Amino acid sequence: MIRKGIIILSVLTLAACGKKEYQDEIYERPEIVRDPPIDFLSPEESMKTFYLPKGYRVELVASEPMIHEPVAIAWDGNGRMYVAEMNTYMQNVDGDGTDEPISKVRRLEDVDGDGKMDKSTVFIDSLVLPRMILPLDDRVIINETYSYDLWSYRDTDNDGVADEKVNIFSNPNRRGGNLEHQQSGLIWNLDNWLYVTTLPLRFRFTDGAIEVDTLDNTPGGQWGLTQDDTGTMFFSTAGGENPAFGFQQPAVYGHVNLEGRLADGFIEPWPVVGTPDVQGGAERRLREEGTLNHFTGVAGQEIFRGHRLPPAAYGDLFIPEPVGRLVRRAKVMNENGKKVLYNAYDKREFLASTDLNFRPVQAKTGPDGCLYIVDMYRGIIQESAWTREGSHIRPVIIRKGLDKNIGKGRIYRIVHEGITPDETPHLLDKTPHELLDYLGHPNGWYRNTAQKLIILKKDQSVVPALKEIALDNEPFWSQFFGDKDYALERVHALWTLEGLGVIDKALLIKKYDDPDSRVRMAAIRLSEEFLKQGDPEMLPLLNRFLSDEDINVVNQLALTLRYSPGVEATQLLNALLKQFENHEVIATSVRESLKKDDSELQILKQQLAGRGRGDKNRVLKGYDIYKQLCATCHGKDLMGVKNGENSLIAPPLVGSPRVTGDKDPLIRILLHGLSGPVDGKEYSGVMLPMGNNDNAWIASVLSYVRHLNDTTLVGNREVRDIREKYKDRDGYWTMPELME
Repeated sequence: MIRKGIIILSVLTLAACGKKEYQDEIYERPEIVRDPPIDFLSPEESMKTFYLPKGYRVELVASEPMIHEPVAIAWDGNGRMYVAEMNTYMQNVDGDGTDEPISKVRRLEDVDGDGKMDKSTVFIDSLVLPRMILPLDDRVIINETYSYDLWSYRDTDNDGVADEKVNIFSNPNRRGGNLEHQQSGLIWNLDNWLYVTTLPLRFRFTDGAIEVDTLDNTPGGQWGLTQDDTGTMFFSTAGGENPAFGFQQPAVYGHVNLEGRLADGFIEPWPVVGTPDVQGGAERRLREEGTLNHFTGVAGQEIFRGHRLPPAAYGDLFIPEPVGRLVRRAKVMNENGKKVLYNAYDKREFLASTDLNFRPVQAKTGPDGCLYIVDMYRGIIQESAWTREGSHIRPVIIRKGLDKNIGKGRIYRIVHEGITPDETPHLLDKTPHELLDYLGHPNGWYRNTAQKLIILKKDQSVVPALKEIALDNEPFWSQFFGDKDYALERVHALWTLEGLGVIDKALLIKKYDDPDSRVRMAAIRLSEEFLKQGDPEMLPLLNRFLSDEDINVVNQLALTLRYSPGVEATQLLNALLKQFENHEVIATSVRESLKKDDSELQILKQQLAGRGRGDKNRVLKGYDIYKQLCATCHGKDLMGVKNGENSLIAPPLVGSPRVTGDKDPLIRILLHGLSGPVDGKEYSGVMLPMGNNDNAWIASVLSYVRHLNDTTLVGNREVRDIREKYKDRDGYWTMPELME
C-alpha cells in the first residue's frame, strides 16, 4: 500500500554505460510507534501496513492454512513452487521440541494462472527443519538441519507426493552448532557447481553421480545465498551485522572482503516501527525513536534478475531484515573494478512494515519475472540460543507474548503498475534443442534453469548449436530493439558447453576478442582447465589481457593465473602487480594468486609436522570447525570482523588472555556462552553456547585457536571435567563471573 506524502529521491543504478540516475518516488516515514502491539493480522490486513515506493504493490501468493512457518522457496521447470517449512522452529521461548521430525516441504501450484497458489500438497513429510531446496529435473534435492546429507526426492506417480528417496551425498557426522549457523543456499551456479554457505565444499553432477570439491577459503556466510549474471555470489552473516560480503569475485577464488564495499551508512536500516525485541539491548541496537540502528537478522538476500519490474531494479540486491521488519534495496555499483553497495533510498527502505509479526526471511526472483518475499510471520525470530535466561530479549518476549504467535506464514510477490507478470513456465518436457531458446531470456531464472536442464539431459547433439550461439549470435539490428541480452546468451552457451564436458580451446581463443567484457571473462575462466594441464599455448594468448580496456577483465586474468603452476604465470602475475600495484582490487587478486603454491591449510600441516597424530587430527578438525563457524565473527585471522564501521563484532582471539591463559574459563565460555562487556568494551555479537557439541568438538576448536597463539592444546578429558563441574549452569557467563 502506498502512503500519502510522496517525496522524490534520486538513486543510482548500474548500467552498461556507467553510473546513471533515475527518479523513484518513495514514501514519507510515519511517526514511529516505539512499542507497538503484537496482534496477529490477516494477510490482507498485514499488507495494508506495508510501505513501498510509488508504483509497486504486494500481491498475496500463499498463506496459512496452505503453508505454515515457511523459510525458503524454489521453483521447478514447470513453475511449481516448493516451500520448506520449519514447523518446530521456536514454538515457545525455550525452543522445546525443535529437533522433532515433523517439518515439511510443500509443493504449491497456481492452477488458474492468476499468480495465487490454488493447490498445496505435502511433497515430503517427517523432516527435521528442512533448510535447502534445489529442484533439478523431476527430482528435488533437500538438506535438513543438523545434517550434511543431500537427498534426492522424486514424485513418480504425479500425485504431488514424493515416493522415491535417494541419498546422493552422505556424511555420517551430526552437523553441530546452532541451527542459524548451519549451511544454506545450494544454488546451481553459472559455473555448474552447487554452492552452499558455511561449508568449504561445493558439488556438481557428473555422469549421474555427485562430485565433491573442497575449497580452502570460502566466504562462509549464514542464511541466504544469491548470484549475479557473472556467477559472483553474495553472502551475509545475519546477527554479525554484516548484511552483504564475499561479492567481489566468484567464491571459488576465495574470500576477499575489501574495505569500503559498503557505502557510508549502509549498515543502518530504517524501519517504520519500533523494535522492542532486539538482541543486545536497547543501548546497543536502537535509536532514540526505538527503531533498529544496525542490521542484525539479515537473511535470504537476492540479486533480482527478473524482467517484470522496472528495468532499474535489474541487478539490485534485495536484503530481507526480519528483526527490522523490512527489505533493503541495494544498488550494486562497480567502481573501477570494486563492487560497492548503496542504499537505493535516503533513510528509507524498499519495503517496510508496521506489523510486528512481519518476518521476511527470503527474497527470490520468480519465473514470472517478479520479486517474491517469504514472510515467516511470527512473534519470535531469534533461535533459542539468544532467548535463554539472562538474555536481553527474553523479558521482552514474555512481556509482549511473542512466543504465542506461531504456526502461520505468507508468501508475497511484488509487482509494478503497468507491467504484467509472465505466465507459468513449461520447461521440463522441452527437448534440449527447444531449451536453447531460453539461454538468452531476459529473466535470469529462465537462463539458469535452461542451462541446468540441458546439462542434466546430457544430450550431446546440441553441442554444435551451442558453439554457434557462443561464436556469433547477435544480428546487426539487435542494438535497435528487443530485450534479449545476446552477450549473456553467449555466456550461458559457453558454460552450458562446459557442463556437457566440452571446452573447445579454439572457441575460447576466438572469444578472447568478444566485444562484451562478460564473455571475455567467461572465456578466461574456462581457460583454467588448460592452465592446470600445463598447456603451453594458453599463457602467451592470455598475455593480451594485461591491457584490456575493461578493468574487470584484467582482474579476471589475475584470478585465473593462480591455476598455472609454472614460472611463466608467476612472471605474468608480477608484471600485473607492477602495473597495478596501486589498484586495490587487482593488487589484492595478484597477491592472492601468488600464493598458489602455499595454501593456508598446507602451512598449518607443515606447522603440525612435529606433533603426534592425535594432536594433528585435533587441530585440523578445529581448523574446519573454526572456518565454518567461528570465523563469521572472530575473523579468519582471529583478529575479529569489522561490522562496517570501526568496531568489531567479536573480540580478537590473538593474544587474548582468555585464549592464552588458564583453560578453565576458555572452556566455560565455549560451553555456556559469554555476554556483556569484554575488557571494558562492548561488542555487537554475543558468544553463543556451544555445549550441545561433544567434548571432542569443543577440544578441537579450542586447540586450533590455542595453536595459533603458540600455547598448549585442549584435551577431551579437560572439557569433560569442566562440563561436569558446571553441569547445573544455565545461562551465559559474564566476565566478572569468569574472573572470580
